[in-house]
Amino acid sequence: MTPVAYLNARIPDLEAETLGAPVTVVTSGDRILSIGGEIPGDATRIDLGGKTLMPGLIDAHFHVVAHSLDLWSNVTAPDSLAALRAAKIMEGLLDRGFTTVRDLGGADIGLVQGVEDGLIDGPDLVICGKGLSMTGGHTDLRARTDVRPDAMGWRLGNMGVLVDGVDEVRRACRKMLKEGAKFIKVMANGGVASPNDPIDSIQYSRAEILAMVEEAENANTYVSAHVYHDAAIRRCVELGVKSLEHCNLITPETAKMAAEAGCFAVPTLVAYEGLKLEGAALGLGASEQAKVDIVRDKGLESLAIMRDAGLPMAFGTDLLGELRKYGGMEFDLLAKVLTPAEILRSVTEVGALACRKQGEIGVIAEGARADFIVVEGDPFDDITLLGRPEQHLRMVVKSGRVAREAMGAA
Repeated sequence: MTPVAYLNARIPDLEAETLGAPVTVVTSGDRILSIGGEIPGDATRIDLGGKTLMPGLIDAHFHVVAHSLDLWSNVTAPDSLAALRAAKIMEGLLDRGFTTVRDLGGADIGLVQGVEDGLIDGPDLVICGKGLSMTGGHTDLRARTDVRPDAMGWRLGNMGVLVDGVDEVRRACRKMLKEGAKFIKVMANGGVASPNDPIDSIQYSRAEILAMVEEAENANTYVSAHVYHDAAIRRCVELGVKSLEHCNLITPETAKMAAEAGCFAVPTLVAYEGLKLEGAALGLGASEQAKVDIVRDKGLESLAIMRDAGLPMAFGTDLLGELRKYGGMEFDLLAKVLTPAEILRSVTEVGALACRKQGEIGVIAEGARADFIVVEGDPFDDITLLGRPEQHLRMVVKSGRVAREAMGAA
């Protein structure tokens, strides 16, 4: 395959917190061949003119099957329709510079393979299968008066399945790992979009979560937990869970404990901003709206707590349906507390850690995947430019292929 040389590229230096001097990055196939070395004589040359070349962005908390905020409409959609909708959502993510997405419930091996086979022009997917929820837990969408059995759990458009008891938990974990899951997701705490579980409700027994952790460890992977409340977070850390999603109500003591246990967190502040702005108009119930305020008010405070405790944080949005348009706002929210270097690390290096692809993605390095973006502007001066791709994104390179170019304002 003909090498491609990207001339006059400025690469972010996260340690120095500045852009490096212009260099040439050479790719061959789906790999970065060299940085600052000689240009092969047969290379195609692309002059970036001093623009920023940085790793492709990683969203570590997304749901590609969440076509609508009306979760029942997602669940009841035929699998074929849900897959087509997900493909469109994934193409939009690549438009915004995201070359890898960690799906936190819903996506299956078919969507993963659709990208690998070139049928979906979207980011690589790292999937957990379905989020595990107990009856009455975070993905139990039935109203209190609804006595129908959980008959929709394994439909593609559903983000979670209802599983109770240690034996059934083990069976579900094994099924999902067999079907391509790269980690396990548990709903260990009450949630915003579910009708029956307060934010301070702790979900699943210790024995059930320990079974999930054991099955994940047996498969050389980890468990991710949906958690808001400090007591739920602490409990998950004690039980061996490694990925802590949301964490809005975390305390300094628990954050330190999580950092010492080798955990990482994925705050998703923009999800609550989106729900606050449009949730009611899109049909979010009154009880769910009240829960939005509980977690939203503590979001920024949680960032400082986790940063000060040394708990690594990956970038995530968790926006459902019509609210996806607010994804870029996550950079604005993070910038209220974190430095540009910290945010850049979250959307690249820590995201790669969450996907268990350290050194493979999230870095510009010889031998790494040729997944990168070219942007107009210096993200150390204004990190929020990454949330405005229509203005600043110039090129998306995925697996060595120029997937998007001539984007944004000239």
